[in-house]
Amino acid sequence: MRNRNPYDKGGALGPEDDDVGPYDAAQAEEDLWFLPGPDSDEPADPFAPPLPRAPRKPLFERADWRAAEAALAQPLAALALDLGRLIERAESFGPQAGIRLALAEAAALGWWSGDRISSDRIALWSALRIGATGEDGAALIRTAWAARRLAAPPVPGQGRAAAIAAHLGLKSDDPSGLVEDFSSLLPEPGALGPVVRGCLAFHLWRALDERVPPQRDIEAAVLGARLAIGHESAALGFLPLALAGTGALRAGGPAEQRLSAWIFGAHDAVLSALMMLDRLRRWRVQAEAGTADLSGRTPRLLIDGLLRHSMAAVPQLVAETGASRPALLRNLAILEQRGLAREVTGQGRYRVWAARF
Repeated sequence: MRNRNPYDKGGALGPEDDDVGPYDAAQAEEDLWFLPGPDSDEPADPFAPPLPRAPRKPLFERADWRAAEAALAQPLAALALDLGRLIERAESFGPQAGIRLALAEAAALGWWSGDRISSDRIALWSALRIGATGEDGAALIRTAWAARRLAAPPVPGQGRAAAIAAHLGLKSDDPSGLVEDFSSLLPEPGALGPVVRGCLAFHLWRALDERVPPQRDIEAAVLGARLAIGHESAALGFLPLALAGTGALRAGGPAEQRLSAWIFGAHDAVLSALMMLDRLRRWRVQAEAGTADLSGRTPRLLIDGLLRHSMAAVPQLVAETGASRPALLRNLAILEQRGLAREVTGQGRYRVWAARF
C-alpha cells in the first residue's frame, strides 16, 4: 500500500476522501483563521489595550480638598487673622509696601525655583533693564516677571479664564489652551476658601504645565499667591508664601498634607512680612524727622524710593522720582551722614544705596 498524500486530489484515494489538508480548496471559507472577522455594528475602540485599562480619575478630588479644609479650619482662621492685619498695615503704609513685598517675595521664589536672583537686581532690571546680559539673564527676566505680576493691581469683572490670563499678564480676550484647561478644572471661588483654592491652583498648574520646571514653578507660585489672597486690595494683591522659607511649596502627599504645608508656610511668610513693614515704618518715621530741616521735594521722593526697594541705584531713582542726578546725590550724602542710608558696594562708580535700619 502506497503512502497517503493529504494533498492528492485524485488517484486511488479520490476527491471524495474526507482527509482534506488545511490549504485545500474544499475547506470552507469560515474556517480560514487568517481572514478578518465579521463586521460589527458597534465601532471598535482604537485605544483599547490588550490588558484592562486603569480607572480614569480626576487629577484632584474636590471632596478631598473640602475635607482637608474642614480638618484645618483652625490654622486657616489663624492665617486669615494675620493676613487681615498685613493687608491693613499695607494699606496704611502706602503703595511702597506692596512693591517692596513683591520684590522680596519674587526673590524668595527665585531661590526656590533655582534662579537665585537678589531683589536689588530685580529692581534694577525692572526700572532700567540693567543686568540681563550674563548667563543668568533668563532667570533674572523670570524673577522680575514674578515681581511685576505679584505687584499688579487686581482687575475685577472678568471671567474665570480671563482672570487667570490677567494674573499671568496674558491677553485676556484670547487665553491659551493651558489657561482654558486650568480654569475648567479649578473650582469656582465659592466652592473652596481662597487659601485652599490658591493651594489647589498651585498644584494643578504644576500638574498641567509641561514646560521646564523654572518657568512652570514660578507661574504656579504666582497664580497660587494671587488666587489665595481673597481680597481685592490695591496695596497687597497676593498671599506671601516664601518670605520665611519654602515649606508652603511642598508638592507631595495627599490633599490634607499639601494644604497643611501651604497654610503653615504662608502663615510664617505673613508674619515675616509684618515684621518687614514694621521695620520700614520705623525707618520712615526716623527719616522724615531727620530730613525735616531740608527744603524741596527731593528728600521726600528719595525716602519713598528707598522704601520701595531694598537697594536702589541713582539712575533708577532718577527714572522713578524725576529728580535730577545732582540733587539725588546731594540728598543721599546727607542721609548717609545722618545715619539714614548706606552705600552697599563700596565703589566710586555704579553705586547702590539702601536704607539703614
